[in-house]
Amino acid sequence: LASGVVPQISLIMGPCAGGAVYSPAITDFIFMVKDSSYMFVTGPDVVKTVTNEVVTQEELGGAVSHTTKSGVADNAFENDIEALLSVRDFFDYLPENNRTGVPERPTEDAWDRIEPSLDTLIPPSANQPYDMHELIRKTVDEGDFFEVQPTHAANVIIGFGRIEGRTVGIVANQPMVLAGVLDINSSKKAARFVRFCDAFEIPIVTFVDVPGFLPGTAQEYGGIIKHGAKLLFAYAEATVPKITIITRKAYGGAYDVMASKHLRGDLNYAWPTAEIAVMGAKGAVEIIFRGLSTEEQAVKTAEYEDRFANPFVAASKGFIDEVIYPHSTRKRIALGLRKLRNKALENPWKKHDNIPL
Repeated sequence: LASGVVPQISLIMGPCAGGAVYSPAITDFIFMVKDSSYMFVTGPDVVKTVTNEVVTQEELGGAVSHTTKSGVADNAFENDIEALLSVRDFFDYLPENNRTGVPERPTEDAWDRIEPSLDTLIPPSANQPYDMHELIRKTVDEGDFFEVQPTHAANVIIGFGRIEGRTVGIVANQPMVLAGVLDINSSKKAARFVRFCDAFEIPIVTFVDVPGFLPGTAQEYGGIIKHGAKLLFAYAEATVPKITIITRKAYGGAYDVMASKHLRGDLNYAWPTAEIAVMGAKGAVEIIFRGLSTEEQAVKTAEYEDRFANPFVAASKGFIDEVIYPHSTRKRIALGLRKLRNKALENPWKKHDNIPL
């Protein structure tokens, strides 16, 4: 009954087994302590009896297993003291309940701070990665960012920061991991975070650099259509202020899913380096001009890039509100959040939705 009414945080600081694991499982965030806490439905002895697998408590349900492999827990800390202190930091970002609005903290960081180093963040080659954490830390107040689930599905980054002293939820693709593609785990991770932010009136800032969804039989058989739809559903359903910045690639369905205009995004900005298209130039040319020789295809690829590898085509169609300088990203987000502070948008009345679980 308290879910979505007050934020709920579970701290696992010892054994938690059997049916007891479901109490923390239904809370919003789960923090664990390395080497001293574990969670599992059935312990190592039962596992050995039933499946003949030999596994330790730590391997089966330790903090590292749950924060990297399963994604059951959000953060793993070195010891009890670090866990308690981190929860205090974390708690500082959260509202008391779903009606109070986000907390406001005094800040010395100017809302219109210009960050010239962001103009050179994007590497010259499209195949070179860069660390999205740098953009996030240079955008939020005092570089203060609390990342959630940093070691699980690291191709998407989620966490809390502040702009003008007020909490914002941040979702961002991470080009350093799997080139920033969306897959099953990252879609689920981001979707749950977006829904949390929406439940507690926390505005969502999305940084996009996504080449698409991860291809392959493992993903398709694993139900990536349904899992990707969770993220799409979460963004479409959210009525909080949504500001999106496309830094580089935004291709196909993955562009759609990452808080695009089509999912009721409020302000959608793009850097001049952004490419918004159904797919990359090379892939598109290979489909459209299949019969041409390699040399002719190369010419067509260059033409396609000249025409579509920029944000202006999307802007002319209204999918992007404005093409902005990277150095003014913080300023534009701050102004946007001011404009959207009294945003009033409601979903139709329903008992509850039927999210594609």
